[in-house]
Amino acid sequence: MAFINIVDLSFSYEGSSDMVFEHVSFRMDTDWKLGFTGRNGRGKTTFMRLLLDSARREADRKYEYSGTITAPVGFEYFPYEVMERERFTVEIAEELLPGSTDPGEIWKIFKEFASLELGEDVLYRPFSTLSHGEQTKVLLALCFLRENKFLLIDEPTNHLDMRARELLGEYLKKKSGFLLISHDRRLLDTCTDHTLSINKTNIEIQKGNFSSWWENKKRRDAFELAENEKLKKDIGRLKAAARQSREWADQVEATKIGHKNLEKFATTKCIDTRAYIGEKSRRMQMRRKNLERRQERAIEEKSELLKNLEEIQDLKLFPMEYRTNQLVEFRDVSIGYGEKTVAGGIRFQICRGDRIALAGRNGCGKSSVIKLLLSCLEPPVEGVFQEADRTEMTYSGTIYTGSQLVVSYVPQDAGFLKGTLSDYAEEKGVDLELLILLLRKLDFSRKQLEKNMEDFSEGQKKKVLLAASLAAKAHLYIWDEPLNYIDVFSRMQMEALILKYKPTLIFVEHDREFMERIATKTLDFGCFTNWRPSAE
Repeated sequence: MAFINIVDLSFSYEGSSDMVFEHVSFRMDTDWKLGFTGRNGRGKTTFMRLLLDSARREADRKYEYSGTITAPVGFEYFPYEVMERERFTVEIAEELLPGSTDPGEIWKIFKEFASLELGEDVLYRPFSTLSHGEQTKVLLALCFLRENKFLLIDEPTNHLDMRARELLGEYLKKKSGFLLISHDRRLLDTCTDHTLSINKTNIEIQKGNFSSWWENKKRRDAFELAENEKLKKDIGRLKAAARQSREWADQVEATKIGHKNLEKFATTKCIDTRAYIGEKSRRMQMRRKNLERRQERAIEEKSELLKNLEEIQDLKLFPMEYRTNQLVEFRDVSIGYGEKTVAGGIRFQICRGDRIALAGRNGCGKSSVIKLLLSCLEPPVEGVFQEADRTEMTYSGTIYTGSQLVVSYVPQDAGFLKGTLSDYAEEKGVDLELLILLLRKLDFSRKQLEKNMEDFSEGQKKKVLLAASLAAKAHLYIWDEPLNYIDVFSRMQMEALILKYKPTLIFVEHDREFMERIATKTLDFGCFTNWRPSAE
């Protein structure tokens, strides 16, 4: 058993007044399978960067932080940055693991590849020709083969299909000594035994996977809310009692000298009267001060509560009702790029109230269906195709789209976002105040809203796309992997929103929990003629 110790860590980016971490202390066992969770923009990736930086010589460090990070092992970051991606994969393996491709050692790589359902031929192909899923698996396998390393895994599931995510979960379940940033609840439950969470005011570690952490958090939040209500009532009573005591004390104090109320004490000596009234006033003042001290303690106790309460606020959606039941129909559609057909025999309808999930392996044509649908609308949605896609994509079959159909689209990639939110709202034709309100409910701080979008985290950029879609009135919502980089709390918000407003929706999403909760129909690209109804 060995520990990575973080003591009194504080950090902020140069030129920023916002503290990312402030006087944080905890420790991690190097044998734990740690899940890492928290809202977008809280500093999960930043923390991994600081861990990596701590292993460098002080003169070579990229970040200035206070406090100490000590570890008995080195750190390895995933995804590993591959330079010159046209190289063969075997060259990258040799770069990461010198000597590992020698005839007597290469079996170790093949063994790891087999665990991830990778063929041996992958090693002898140019890295750039591998699919995104294959690249992820190759780099993860090579990183785990490095000895005496604690692996920092940063969101490995983005763009991975469900089967690849399940395989990744089973693979990580057999490993130990890693810190995994992921917002996929099923993956975290499968392969982690401890949970590290970045809260509003601190970082904490609990034993157990995501579900056990989430149940503990809900119980704690419920307890603190109940305690908060009791304390609010106590403070109200104390305020009323203190106010009454103050009034009584002031009245008694006023009778000490030269007040008309002294007439009722005329039968006693004046000095005795003043002494009596003085003692009575002193006691009343003491009572008032005691009540005020009790009130201050109650307020202090109340301030300790609700610090880490994550408010999952209700979002709003503005779906429009289309005049006919059927909005879209694909009849025996085939899609290809150049001479290659990526999907054929596609048949489905989108009717009012449908929430259709497109399911299947990466590369089976799900996103191509969405792009083709968007290009067939009148008018077509702009910015859907890359230039190469526009010239190479072909299709056959019949596609019907309703006239004057209004759609709201969320693309996979948010990297194009630049400039201010105001400029983006004007470009998209959405109400800026509504866009900001939605982002506030998605956990954007006021300071974050003032930044340019290129400075947002990947999750925050995706939230901008989602918020713009929610702010638009539409008959049909078309979302292509909307949850990439989005934190768990916001995923729950989106689930609640969709189940409440029941928009007509067609989407691609590999988060199984999300898909199973909201889809009314699933279009499996392995069998286009079969619908699988989902529970409402």
